[in-house]
Amino acid sequence: MSGSYFSDPLAFLVNTLFGLYILAVMLRFLLQAVRANFYNPLCQFLVKITHPPLQPLRRVVPSVGSYDMASVVLMVVLQFIALWLAFRIQGQGAPAGMLLVITLYELVNLLLNVYLFAILIRVVISWINPGAHHPVLELIDAITRPVIRPVQRMLPSTGGLDFSPMVVLIGIFFIKMLIQPIFMDLARAAA
Repeated sequence: MSGSYFSDPLAFLVNTLFGLYILAVMLRFLLQAVRANFYNPLCQFLVKITHPPLQPLRRVVPSVGSYDMASVVLMVVLQFIALWLAFRIQGQGAPAGMLLVITLYELVNLLLNVYLFAILIRVVISWINPGAHHPVLELIDAITRPVIRPVQRMLPSTGGLDFSPMVVLIGIFFIKMLIQPIFMDLARAAA
């Protein structure tokens, strides 16, 4: 009985610690994919904390073009372990297939959330302090530019107002609503 008092806080702690590290690996992956300035202090921090597990993985997992597939494998493995631990802490088991589907959903959802928050930060900063220069803002611009620029080119000029972030945000919410039931159906089928 006393184990149930600790299961929820312990599961929260596991999810939080794994989640923060997975976020660091994902940011490193994205920044590498968009060829961000790796002399940026935040990039240096991400490289330093993610290098130990990625170095041996890169020996067996090759990159595909400019995409570091070792980072993708590491994210999948870490998310799978985090889910497995969370289920075990709660005293439940889950089939590996179901855990894999939930793992993929969680990673896609995290990717969409990274873009969602990065675009929101970009928009708020452009209202509050347009033209601000900061190492973090430089990286946010590097990450969001590949998704915002194509939309900017497609939208007609509106006299100085840029609606492309709003269009991209609507697209992100649409994708999130579209994929959630698909992944949940796949997870139930794999159970």
